[in-house]
Amino acid sequence: GAGAAPANPPNYLFAPRNRPEGKVLETVGVFEAPKQHGKYETGQLFLHSVFGYRGIVLFPWQARLYDRDVASPVTEKSENVAGHGSKEVKGKTHTYYQVLIDARDCPHISQRSQTEAVTFLANHDDSRALYAIPGLDYVSHEDILPYSSTDQVPIQHELFERFLMYDQTKVPPFVARDTLCAWQEKNHPWLELSDVHRETTENIRVTVIPFYMGMREAQNSHVYWWRYCIRLENLDSEVVQLRERHWRIFSLSGTLETVRGRGVVGREPVLSKEQPAFQYSSHVSLQASSGHMWGTFRFERPDGSHFDVRIPPFSLESNKDEKTPPSGLHW
Repeated sequence: GAGAAPANPPNYLFAPRNRPEGKVLETVGVFEAPKQHGKYETGQLFLHSVFGYRGIVLFPWQARLYDRDVASPVTEKSENVAGHGSKEVKGKTHTYYQVLIDARDCPHISQRSQTEAVTFLANHDDSRALYAIPGLDYVSHEDILPYSSTDQVPIQHELFERFLMYDQTKVPPFVARDTLCAWQEKNHPWLELSDVHRETTENIRVTVIPFYMGMREAQNSHVYWWRYCIRLENLDSEVVQLRERHWRIFSLSGTLETVRGRGVVGREPVLSKEQPAFQYSSHVSLQASSGHMWGTFRFERPDGSHFDVRIPPFSLESNKDEKTPPSGLHW
C-alpha cells in the first residue's frame, strides 16, 4: 500500500532580489491560513491576492456592501440605494482594511492600481488642495493572503516606523504607535460610514467605494467633495480593453450632469487572464450635501465589438453629523 504522505513543508513567500548576475529569490516569510471568520489585526503582514503586493494592515473597519449580483428576497424590507429602475439591494456588513503597501512593490503594480490611493482635503485654511499619501490602500478581507516574517522591518514605507513598532511578545509582532492610534481615531468615523457597491456585467465586475472628504466654502457657496475608488475585474479569460466612461451625476440641488470621456484617469487598461484587475481613484464635487452617481464603462473585445458594463448606482452622502471631515497627518 501507499506509505504515509509526507508532512507539508511550510509554504514560503519569495520576492525577487536584484543581483548583478541575475535575479535571486529570497524568502520573505511563511504563508499562514487565511481567516474564514473574524478579522486581521493591526500589524498583520499580507500579500494582496489580486495585485500581488506585500503590505501590512493598519486597521480594519466595517463597510456596508451592496452586491447587485446577489438578489435580495423581494419580501424582505431592504435599504434602498439610489435605484434607477434597478433592483433593490440589501447592504451586508463586510470587513475592509486600511493598509500600507511596500514601496519596493509599488513600481510593479503601478500599471494596474494607483497606489497613491488615499487623498485628503488639506485642512489648512489657506489651502484648498487635495493631497495624497502614497502607498496606502483599501483592501477587502478576501483579498488578503496573510504571512509571517522574522524581519523587524518587513515593509518599506515612510510611515511604517511612524505607525508601528516591533514587539516580539505579540502576534503579529507589530503594534500600533500612538501616532497610528490618533490617526485612526480621527479617520475611523469617516471610514466607518463607507458603503461598497458591486455589480457584474458580462463577467466584468465593478466595485465602487465612495468616501466623503469634507466641505469647502467658495464664493459664498458650499462645495462638497467625495473621492471614489473603483476596481474593475475581468472574471473571464477573454481579453478586453476599457475604451470609454459615461457617468451621470445627480445632485440634490436638482442638477443632472453627464460626463463622457475616453478611458479612465488617462488610461485605457487591458484586462486579461494574467492581469485581470485595474483600480483607480477619482473625485467629484457637488454644490449640494448629497447626490448620486451611476453610469457605464464601454469595453472592446479582440474582434472589435463593444459592450457596456454597468457602474452600480451609489449615493454621495456628506455625513452632516460628523463634526470633522477626514484629516491627513499631523505630527
